[in-house]
Amino acid sequence: MENVFSLKGKTILITGASSGLGKQTAISASRMGATVIITGRSAEKLADTFSQLEGEGHLSIPADLTQTADIERLTDNLPRLNGVVYSTGVSVLKPARFIDQSDIDQNFSIGFNAPVLLTSRLLAGKKLISGNCSLVFISSISIKYPFVGGAMYISVKAALENYARVLGLELAPKRIRVNCVAPAFVKGPMLEQTREATNDETIRQIEARQPLGLGEPEDVANAILFYISDASRWISGTSLMLGGG
Repeated sequence: MENVFSLKGKTILITGASSGLGKQTAISASRMGATVIITGRSAEKLADTFSQLEGEGHLSIPADLTQTADIERLTDNLPRLNGVVYSTGVSVLKPARFIDQSDIDQNFSIGFNAPVLLTSRLLAGKKLISGNCSLVFISSISIKYPFVGGAMYISVKAALENYARVLGLELAPKRIRVNCVAPAFVKGPMLEQTREATNDETIRQIEARQPLGLGEPEDVANAILFYISDASRWISGTSLMLGGG
């Protein structure tokens, strides 16, 4: 019997794979049999991710997706894809009264512009994504449950989710699926950034709001792999909240 959860024979591009959820998704996808192409700004961190991939045939292509030339170089070196996971973004906490133009530019350039422009490039020209391909964007549960200081981060994720819904409608005739996963805080770099920007009490309050406690990066990666697999072939335009209850 066919295992619809298997990723064998699938080639998956994962952005932001140098750390956090992107890194874990790449590792988990390789364990499920996928051929993984990882990208991110840090060649050194990508090399660390690459060393943990299982199987053969994977590629590591360092690129800064806020730069048009890097997007072009990346896509010029890609094969036909069966899935894309967009894990780029920054978490800069700042009260609304202190937000300036540089904050808007930085957050949207990395978290919104980069995945949108990469997608345009993937769909044009060589048409690197086609039928039965799955695109997965990492959003955030904070769209529904906002927090003080998160205006920029939440605004970017809200824009990305709505872009993904429209993209799903446009690509449905080609049998290309588009979905989001919206996790709460999980253990990892972003949680530690929040701890540094606030204090330990804030982290305890975050954990208290999640009945099942803080998640692990693997918990989010598993949901992403479901959307990449053929098990989700009749699902598009959704956003799955992962909040520990």
